[in-house]
Amino acid sequence: MAVDRPNRNAILILGPDEIKGLINMEEAVAAIAQGYKQADEFPIGNAPRRRVHSPDGVRVSNFPGGIPSLGVIGSLTRGEMVSHEGSNQSYPYREHPVYLLWNSETAKLDGMMMGEIFDKRTGFTSIMAFRTGATTGVGVDALARKDSKVFGLFGSGGQAVNKILAIDAVRDIEKIKVYSRNAENRIAFCEKMAPLIEKEIIPVETPEEVIKNSDVVISATDSNVPVFDGALLEPGQHVVTVVGSNSALVEGGWLKSGRRENDDETVRRADIIVVNHVESVTMEKQAGLYDPIQQGIITEDDINSLGAVLTGGHPGRISDEQITYHFNNNGTAAADMALAKIVFDRAKELGRGTEMDIPVPGTQ
Repeated sequence: MAVDRPNRNAILILGPDEIKGLINMEEAVAAIAQGYKQADEFPIGNAPRRRVHSPDGVRVSNFPGGIPSLGVIGSLTRGEMVSHEGSNQSYPYREHPVYLLWNSETAKLDGMMMGEIFDKRTGFTSIMAFRTGATTGVGVDALARKDSKVFGLFGSGGQAVNKILAIDAVRDIEKIKVYSRNAENRIAFCEKMAPLIEKEIIPVETPEEVIKNSDVVISATDSNVPVFDGALLEPGQHVVTVVGSNSALVEGGWLKSGRRENDDETVRRADIIVVNHVESVTMEKQAGLYDPIQQGIITEDDINSLGAVLTGGHPGRISDEQITYHFNNNGTAAADMALAKIVFDRAKELGRGTEMDIPVPGTQ
């Protein structure tokens, strides 16, 4: 319990074990939707993701921003070793993410959290997968047809787990079809997830089966190259991809070309294209949309922000025949701070963490 002391600040420090089990996917989807709405209404409250690299392949990513209605402004920073093998990107080591939370009205540093935020039902799956999954849920809720019941999913790892939790939070699932290159992995994944959400989840043997007759098609892989043919897409589908490399991986010599899960045909056929952060597409040269811009397939004006759809600045889907495409291109602090604030406040209420008592700046 914090005690007021003259000229002193009590800063709460929370570690990985102290932020476990404090949030679920339904809460995360609602919080992130709120974050993106406010990011659209007050754009200078959030900045693009920034990344730096060491010669040995260590990458540090920073996400600055906040949500005024929650009284928080701050940043998420994380570090990882990045490696590439064939068409996949992997991470030999990933450090815990670090969240810094300031009071957005007083500038007081309220606390620091170190560790992954994840759904209380699943535990840790993969770093940042919970936030990415929840953002997919926000996009599905805003852009997919309201009667969407059949979902096609590429991938069977931690990202895929959270995608399923997210769509279960926003739509009445009838069936999910799962494809990944390793048959054993996709079978095991379906066996694990079916009892968790109590819905039909089946493995399929080809990418074509994932897309055929699906209302929503979601990619949740670690691939560096397109995972499906956009020519297979059907009218009315909502499509989601995640992988979007920053140009530094190419400039640093780790990759020959930017990473992308989508192909040009997907972009060409999309009636509506939505991203989390528009500026990042060109700033980071994210290949999934940057390359089609360079080729003249689309222009920057064809790209819309998720926040604009949520606030009504963009109408979103206006026809059941439209193909909508959400490039879940990168995280933003609007999402990260929304989750962090919920978890931080709950941990504080439960008496978790360690207080660091420090002098107010300028005092002894």
